[in-house]
Amino acid sequence: MNRDFFVTGTDTNVGKTVLSALLCAALDAAYWKPIQTGAAGDRDRQTVSALAELPAHRTLEEAYVFDPPVSPHLAAQLAGIRIQLDRITRPGTSDRLVIEGAGGVLVPVNESDLMLDLMRRLGAPIIVASRSSLGTINHTLLTVRCLRDASLPVAGVVLIGEENAANRAAIERYGNVPVVGWIPKLDVLNRAALLDVFDRHFDKSCFQ
Repeated sequence: MNRDFFVTGTDTNVGKTVLSALLCAALDAAYWKPIQTGAAGDRDRQTVSALAELPAHRTLEEAYVFDPPVSPHLAAQLAGIRIQLDRITRPGTSDRLVIEGAGGVLVPVNESDLMLDLMRRLGAPIIVASRSSLGTINHTLLTVRCLRDASLPVAGVVLIGEENAANRAAIERYGNVPVVGWIPKLDVLNRAALLDVFDRHFDKSCFQ
């Protein structure tokens, strides 16, 4: 049984990295982002290391890193290379992994492959990070349907932002998918705060 999780999102800047840090802290997991764009500043593994208080050796090296904050296929084109999925294999660690994708499920990684194809290659159950605000029903249901049409395992959805019971109920009903957690707006963002959120707002049975 695959004990890893793959964190994807309904769109850019939805909160995938914060969710990844939360899961790393709560599940005592290592972190891996196979494809990193926008690396001119801090990489996401540095952010996760700080938030989850993970030692450097438990935030694993990326397979591809690009400075421009653009889609992986364009970042690779600008660098004069092609991202090859057959070069992206799970690191040889016995640790449970939280794997963070780049963007959403249909983000292109080269001229023919999508982030969806990387998810299929790695085979981990997928957690969808979604906004709790207006528009999330459509974005979330589209993402879940896309994953299911590709026969990929959807472990659940995590809502991020102000509490919205109506949106949560609609996603669960029309998407036939569990909302397994909620991350509210946090005034302080650190390991203790993330663990408190997991304890109070997540269905722990979904992460065994």
